[in-house]
Amino acid sequence: MRILVIEDEKKVAKFIKRGLEEEHYAVDVVHDGESGLQLGKTEPYDLLVVDIMIPKKDGITVIKELRSKKITIPILILTAKTTVEERVAGLDAGADDYLTKPFAMEELFARIRSLLRRGAAEKTPMLRIGDLELDLVSHKAKRADKMIELTAKEYGLLEYFMRNKNRVLSRTLISEHIWNYNFDTGTNIIDVYVNHLRQKVDNGFEKNLIHTVRGVGYMMKDSE
Repeated sequence: MRILVIEDEKKVAKFIKRGLEEEHYAVDVVHDGESGLQLGKTEPYDLLVVDIMIPKKDGITVIKELRSKKITIPILILTAKTTVEERVAGLDAGADDYLTKPFAMEELFARIRSLLRRGAAEKTPMLRIGDLELDLVSHKAKRADKMIELTAKEYGLLEYFMRNKNRVLSRTLISEHIWNYNFDTGTNIIDVYVNHLRQKVDNGFEKNLIHTVRGVGYMMKDSE
């Protein structure tokens, strides 16, 4: 899952980014409302974390403009303000939830998981394709009776494949969701990671789940 953090306090933004990446999310960070609005309108994020007090365009304005463009992705606002009226203003602008600073990272993670579940098509925290299972809460993967150890990037890649089963995913789409908007698409790092994941998911099994679509990209499916 890919998250955009719009936060002008660089130390706080760095802290949030590191924590979310440790939770297996792909994270982009910008420090002003104009940059956040532009990325929010053009990049395929799964969730936005928006501080209210940011330069150039405040968080409320950013949220209103995104919603006016019919962009419906979940938005969590961060605020140092504590009055009911200020929190209500953020929710009325179109935010889905709020968190007051200072906050515990565990609470941030829990609120993000809740918003992502709320916005997801499936109601179960488990993804399945054939005999492959991915637990979205524990981040554990298993095929048949074999547990699969995954790095953070491999987990993100597997989740993206499983959420888009039977769909051909180009290298550009994969880079946008698993890495970030300034990823160098001229490298072969995507192919390297897919090969690593394929060795873990398919090696030793009769049926391959990850398939190469020549000249296009990759697809995960439960049939040849």
